[in-house]
Amino acid sequence: MVDVMRTVVVDIASMVVSGNPNDVLVTYSLGSCVGVAIHDPVCGVGGMIHCMLPLARVDGQKAKARPCMFVDTGMALFLGDLFKRGVRKARAVVRVAGASKILDRNDLFRIGERNYVVLRRMLWLNDLLIAGEDVGGEKRRTVRLEVGSGRCFVKSGREVTEL
Repeated sequence: MVDVMRTVVVDIASMVVSGNPNDVLVTYSLGSCVGVAIHDPVCGVGGMIHCMLPLARVDGQKAKARPCMFVDTGMALFLGDLFKRGVRKARAVVRVAGASKILDRNDLFRIGERNYVVLRRMLWLNDLLIAGEDVGGEKRRTVRLEVGSGRCFVKSGREVTEL
């Protein structure tokens, strides 16, 4: 019997955590949004989150309804779910993409930069280091995480790189 890879889309302002080695988690069109993929090679659990804005305090009602919309509340929820499923900080492989200034070329709002700063703080507070990243600039990115192998790829235009 041949194992069939299953694509699981991680929508904007959402997250997916999986222990299925046949799952490939993918999130599309990361601009100023930040995408985070975390994988633990020992327990075989991987997850991905796609956050739009840095801090939930800008809209408490939206944060309550959709915590993954915000880096601070989304990452807290995401990490909690990963840790409950057996991911250990010492083994977690963290990869990050996005945080561009694609819609903010005049640096007026700096959403991408602010998303990245809040993300780095959340990771630092949880003793997690970034193993690979493709952030900033003025391009859109698609990220794929193969749960079984832990391999993570970023595509921008026709260029595909492994993080």
